[in-house]
Amino acid sequence: MRIVSRGRGEEGRERLTLVPENVDDLWHLSYVLEPGDLVTGDTTRRIQRADDQMRDTGGQREHINATIEVDDVEFARFANRLRVGGVIRSASREDVLNQHHTLNVEEHSEITIEKWFKPDQIDRIEEAEEAAENPDVAIATVEEGEAYVHTVAQHGVEEYASFTRPTGKGEYARPRDELFAELGSALSHLDVAAIVLAGPGFTKQDAKDYLDENYPDVAEKVTTVDTSASGGRGVHEVLKRGALEEIQAETRIAQEATLIDELMERIAEGAKAAYGIEEVAEAAEFGAVETLLVLDERLREERQGRGDWTVDVNEVIQTVERKGGEITVFSVEFAPGDQLKNLGGIAALLRYRLQ
Repeated sequence: MRIVSRGRGEEGRERLTLVPENVDDLWHLSYVLEPGDLVTGDTTRRIQRADDQMRDTGGQREHINATIEVDDVEFARFANRLRVGGVIRSASREDVLNQHHTLNVEEHSEITIEKWFKPDQIDRIEEAEEAAENPDVAIATVEEGEAYVHTVAQHGVEEYASFTRPTGKGEYARPRDELFAELGSALSHLDVAAIVLAGPGFTKQDAKDYLDENYPDVAEKVTTVDTSASGGRGVHEVLKRGALEEIQAETRIAQEATLIDELMERIAEGAKAAYGIEEVAEAAEFGAVETLLVLDERLREERQGRGDWTVDVNEVIQTVERKGGEITVFSVEFAPGDQLKNLGGIAALLRYRLQ
């Protein structure tokens, strides 16, 4: 994310002009924008002219600059765009005012947001700005006969490729080099700054030796890590152990994996933890919350009036911050977010146990 300028808009609302530089930035914005916000950007709209009306042509699309009062927001990941729908409040053409329109925000398109930003929303944008300097990372996990490649992004981990080849002895066995060759080819097509190569036993080192000899440009980016499994479980181990910390400073996903594991351990032991909105709100009032864990999806639902929590989550966040606690907003796109969702979407690591 690139912040172009900051200022004040109407009624004292904060005004941010920014440029989303990748799909992660669009994803972040989907959790920042809310109904009632004002978003300004360049767009196109079908304009009906008098002669078009006579011929019933449906009009022609023209470029306009418009400010939309937000009604709804949709992150279309596979289209690499953010759809912001609402009513046009000001525009370069007066004849489109008060009409509904959808602003398609894409990578590298400049927009201006006017709203009363909540602290966690400003934090999210600033973290996205800092993350622009972090390298993209791939995690390759291998064991006998299997190899997987996952890409790491701020909105989660995605499987990029997987290979299964019989190795060892037997009629259908094939040389391990065939598996390593497919792995090397897949990694060579990724534009990443670093690769973590992980897995159990000696297979990963054999794979590293193969990359050294046959894919030296790939091998230069590789760091090896021991894990007990490959695939998704292996990726989780890599994140939990902080292997990415040296490569991608304070990565959001690694932090979430560590926090959720700590939370689950404390819950199992009946120790310093709380979950569910009422229990967490009570802990916040007592000043007992050390770290608040809240799911982005539930946070957005509550702020848009579509949730069912009996306590105002914004008041809980403000109370935690006022009493010196930390807040981490979890992504629903990643496994720790799924675990937090099963606990009601909000939990806390406590300074001390509540009676």
